[in-house]
Amino acid sequence: MGEGLTDTPQGVGHGGREASHVPVLLKEAIDFLSVRRGGTYIDATVGLGGHSYEIAKRLGAPGHLIGLDKDPAALEIAGSRLRASGVGEADWPAIELRQASFASLAEARSPIADGLLADIGVSSLQLNDAARGFSFQADGPLDMRMDPRSERTAEQVVNHLDERELADVIYEFGEERRSRRIARAIVRSRPIRSTAHLADVISAAARPMNSEQRRIHPATRTFQALRIFVNRELDDLRALLDAAPRVMKPGGRVVVISFHSLEDRIVKDAFREAAKQGSMSLLTKKPLTATEEESDRNPRARSAKLRAAERI
Repeated sequence: MGEGLTDTPQGVGHGGREASHVPVLLKEAIDFLSVRRGGTYIDATVGLGGHSYEIAKRLGAPGHLIGLDKDPAALEIAGSRLRASGVGEADWPAIELRQASFASLAEARSPIADGLLADIGVSSLQLNDAARGFSFQADGPLDMRMDPRSERTAEQVVNHLDERELADVIYEFGEERRSRRIARAIVRSRPIRSTAHLADVISAAARPMNSEQRRIHPATRTFQALRIFVNRELDDLRALLDAAPRVMKPGGRVVVISFHSLEDRIVKDAFREAAKQGSMSLLTKKPLTATEEESDRNPRARSAKLRAAERI
């Protein structure tokens, strides 16, 4: 989860691949986070370390940066980059990386952080690796796990949920109006073992009927739904937002970047409820979105929405 970077520091890959990614809404996120030197900050979705690097630069010693991510491959790259950045730097914070969901912050019982950033969703590292099964752009196994230790895979969901349950997953987490038709086609085509096979089944069952449906591949929403369901992404997001007021020190800021309406709605409602209860104040009445220039440079930024709140 989270995004990486292109301009700091270069050349660290994983498994022979070059890792070159761009953090979305980087300036806006860092500005709202308002990093205090020597504080404790949490990057709840460290990804490839793009946002973490910018936080660390501003933190300095004796600051403390905690980075969380479910994906060990992402943590390996982020760790290499952040360690390389700190070599020879006397004014570099202590950095602690943990393989964990940001939902684990719910275990905190006292304020520990001056700021928290979460860039929600799938990363380019995951999407571009066919072996992870997140995308239908290249054929691969139906996996979709951000944390390889998790038991549930997309293949298990696709091949073992009954038709009604599968349709509900596709509708709820993908906002796919053709969910019942797609679920019926999937059940009739079992077993389905690969991303290409699944995409073909969905495409045959859900041919676009209008201009809105023609704008995106017929399998896009179903793949999104399966990924969210497999990784319990919305449950984790709710747990994070519920824990945020307990985790943050007074004046600490929470910044969340989301990428589709389901996530943004959860963030908006949680921040408004916290403001109503008097534990947080809203810093963004409406979500910030990427500039046209950033969207042209990084297509993933087009759907990004940033919301921020401050612990009272």
